[in-house]
Amino acid sequence: MPSQPAAPRPLEGTRIVDLTSILFGPIATHFLANMGAEVIKIEAPGGDVIRSVQPMRSPGMGAVFMNSNRGKSSVALDLKTDAGRQALERLVASADVFVHSMRGRAASKLGIDYDSLKRIRPELVYVFACGYDSQGPNADLPAYDDIIQAASGLAAINTGPNGAPQLVRSVMADKISALYLTQALLAAIMTQKTSGRGQYVEVPMFECLTHFMMVEHMFGHCFEPPLAGAGYTRVLSEHRQTYRTKDSYIATLPYTTAQWQRFFELIGETELAREDWVNDASQRSLRIGELYARIAEATPSRTTEEWVRELKRIDVPVTAVNSLEDLFSDPQLEASGLFEDYQHPTEGHLRGTRHPIRSAAPPRSGMVAPHLGEHTRTMLAAVGYTDAEIDAMVASGAAIDGAPESA
Repeated sequence: MPSQPAAPRPLEGTRIVDLTSILFGPIATHFLANMGAEVIKIEAPGGDVIRSVQPMRSPGMGAVFMNSNRGKSSVALDLKTDAGRQALERLVASADVFVHSMRGRAASKLGIDYDSLKRIRPELVYVFACGYDSQGPNADLPAYDDIIQAASGLAAINTGPNGAPQLVRSVMADKISALYLTQALLAAIMTQKTSGRGQYVEVPMFECLTHFMMVEHMFGHCFEPPLAGAGYTRVLSEHRQTYRTKDSYIATLPYTTAQWQRFFELIGETELAREDWVNDASQRSLRIGELYARIAEATPSRTTEEWVRELKRIDVPVTAVNSLEDLFSDPQLEASGLFEDYQHPTEGHLRGTRHPIRSAAPPRSGMVAPHLGEHTRTMLAAVGYTDAEIDAMVASGAAIDGAPESA
């Protein structure tokens, strides 16, 4: 990486009040914390439900929660109480951004809809992380990752051996939508910083994942009338797969004409390498299944190590198929330092991932996830509450003071 002078993190000095839970919203605000934002996570007295997902060393500090909430403060408030709502309003009055993932009706009932909060803070960027766009009939329906994978067509194109739709074994809808949310927030913050204007931003999971899916899968429907059906034929080919070798599996993808030529020459198919249709990208795309099938016929003849060595030698993209466990010893990831060890004040020695982007303003590293209500007292004091007022709120159950003794 070229040397360059250090720059301040782009969101230093930006305060975000984060009333999101599970993964969609929290992943996005974790990204913003990496960029220097101060993120105040608002939790109900029972805490974000993802806190309870195993494994964990101590209650409420599950691995998935910690990975998606590093670098945040936690303030625990009961928003069904007047005192809890008033505390949230005072925190919002001090913030640049408010983001929530409650259903729209629930937010309005609590008085934390956009119209209510912009009266408190006109410059506020207000972000609604929702399941469905508010203009549609599903606007107030609950939505989680599995539901959105199914609704967006993602499950339908991931059929199993029996033809049944399958969910991708990752929370793809949450994580992809989190990237859209991050993008939207950065754009709104930029507008706020340059013009002083606040705004309402809506980020719907269903529409985000469908937008993501249809970049390639719109396919023939890009034209009116359609020139073909929906679905990018190359990636939907039954022959597109990982390929069995003598001892395990590889993934390889000759893509350019020169790469296909070199691949076929490597396996002794010189005549095929010279075929007109193989050397014409448009014609090749119509018969891509035949080419993938030919790879599958060839790969059992060599070991994975042999294929990786030979295909790298002729500059054809290839990799061994890694298991999740393999990633911890992958030479590329070891060299780039993606996995980082860090110490948590109460949870001890932990391992996480650093933000993978390199820039003059390096993302924060070594950040830790908070205990439920760990920063309630500190944050309420910062917006003008006295110790006696905070004690009264804790005693009434309107707030939770969860600061661990060793934190």
